[in-house]
Amino acid sequence: MCGIVGFVGHEEAAPILLEGLSRLEYRGYDSAGIAVYGQEDGLQVYKAKGRLKALCDLVDNGAAVHGTVGLGHTRWATHGQPSDLNSHPHVSQSGRIAVVHNGIIENYLTLRQRLQARGIHFVSETDTEVVAQLVDYYYKDDIMDAVVKALSQVEGSYALGILCIDCPDQIIAARKDGPLVLGYGDGCNFLASDVTAVIEHTRDVSYMEDGEIAVLTADSIKVYDSLLNPVEKEHFTVDWEISAAEKGGYEHFMIKEIMEQPDALRKCLFPRIKNHKVVLEDLSLDEEYIRSLHKIDIVACGSSYHVGMVSKYFLESLLRIPVEVSLASEFRYCDPIVDEHTLVIVISQSGETADTLAALRQAKKLGARTLGVVNVVGSSIAKECDDVLYTWAGPEIAVATTKAYSTQLGVLYLLGLHFADVLGRLSPDRYDTLVRQLLLLPSCLEQVLEQKENIQYLAFHYFNHESIFFIGRNIDYAMGLEGSLKLKEISYIHSEAYAAGELKHGTISLIEPGTLVVALATYGKLFDKTMSNIVEVKSRGADIIALTTEEHTAAMESQASGIILVPELDPMFMPSLAVVPLQLFAYYVALNRGCDIDKPRNLAKSVTVE
Repeated sequence: MCGIVGFVGHEEAAPILLEGLSRLEYRGYDSAGIAVYGQEDGLQVYKAKGRLKALCDLVDNGAAVHGTVGLGHTRWATHGQPSDLNSHPHVSQSGRIAVVHNGIIENYLTLRQRLQARGIHFVSETDTEVVAQLVDYYYKDDIMDAVVKALSQVEGSYALGILCIDCPDQIIAARKDGPLVLGYGDGCNFLASDVTAVIEHTRDVSYMEDGEIAVLTADSIKVYDSLLNPVEKEHFTVDWEISAAEKGGYEHFMIKEIMEQPDALRKCLFPRIKNHKVVLEDLSLDEEYIRSLHKIDIVACGSSYHVGMVSKYFLESLLRIPVEVSLASEFRYCDPIVDEHTLVIVISQSGETADTLAALRQAKKLGARTLGVVNVVGSSIAKECDDVLYTWAGPEIAVATTKAYSTQLGVLYLLGLHFADVLGRLSPDRYDTLVRQLLLLPSCLEQVLEQKENIQYLAFHYFNHESIFFIGRNIDYAMGLEGSLKLKEISYIHSEAYAAGELKHGTISLIEPGTLVVALATYGKLFDKTMSNIVEVKSRGADIIALTTEEHTAAMESQASGIILVPELDPMFMPSLAVVPLQLFAYYVALNRGCDIDKPRNLAKSVTVE
């Protein structure tokens, strides 16, 4: 959600800023802008509503803007409609201060009214302009002092980049509950909300912590705490190639990332299985603690929440410990019952999801042990959790997650097997069978991906439906939630997933002739019951696409207009296989409808505000 990039060095800043912003387009935005300071031209600000191309055209891809220090921003509207005026950067009334901001200033109205009473005129509807005006209000001759005083008045979340025309060789950055990355170059330095924006220029990065303020010049980056005491930052080396954040010949990032899932799972699973035993070396949870557990809470949003829903079924089956799955936005406000005997697992691709981060902090205050499942090293959730297991999925650019979902599920499989082993819940033969099947997952996924032409054919026949329903039982129902979400995210078709056993309790009234129902029937124990539900909706005129295993093909042929087959593994692992056809179906439906697949409307990759 929103993107920040900053550069200070000896080269022209504008082309570098625009290139960095182009790598942040996946985060979701509705306008873009840059502010560049040049010795001859002073502070130059250019902003444009719409896609980044509008801004690039405005500044001739940066050639029209001269200066070696600058900030860029892609905005996702919260306060004020998308417009050139509301776009970032925002400049103070005097023209001395320019600011870009991710987050929300919660007390902006109070601050705005206070500043207006002192004669300061605002030109935008945004909360961000308050920061620019407030810093300028406090600025006398010490910009750092002004920033500290301004931030002491601000309530809410922020990742800030600040330029001052009296300090034309530096950028000031500040963070509270919003990610900011510092990039260390040769004769230049970088600021970004995501390492993707700077990876072409440097692999040497550090991550700002809450309350820190940084001063970037061409030759150094100095970081301070809120009292302006110097802070030594740990440096990290980005170990993935820039090609991982490029399309590599695919039409969209989403299809590229769908196809990358077998390799992503190999990287997630294989290093953690040694001599056919799950070994989680990064986990500090000892056997005594695992045996003391009374409950597991899984807290997440969106697709990560659906990972939790699937995980509940197999974790409870493996461990015989109650597992509760909560939306992070609900967990925060439901007065949750957790204590020192509760493990709270928080799942987030970015590690910066605002509601999930707040839920994590609440769980810790209540005494729970916390475990993060995230993809981004150095992210807020990774740092604040007692333990963290990284998914190692590599960069995921498309807004609609695919390989992050698969690798999050992979981590939960590993965790479940590890806990079951410690608790003695599995016989040696059963444990060995499950580990062997887990190692087969990537190759089985490759078999599923070989069916993409069949799925593309089905999508072509059904892309013009305005409502599509998913039904399933048990783990199939949990998987259907993700299939439905993928479809609505990128194709804008109304879609819902229902527990098939609940059809008679109201939802079957939605079925009419021509309604498309995607029936998930991979869970063998309940196949016959699911078939009864399929017959029910078919008798009311529904068209059926069935997702099942080869042994059930004959039973399905009399009911389904189309059949998608997946290899059969233990029921615990079937969601990892079955979710891929649902991802492909959503992709090809959206493709046929002409949708902007990688950047669906109104959505952002990383939701860093409430």
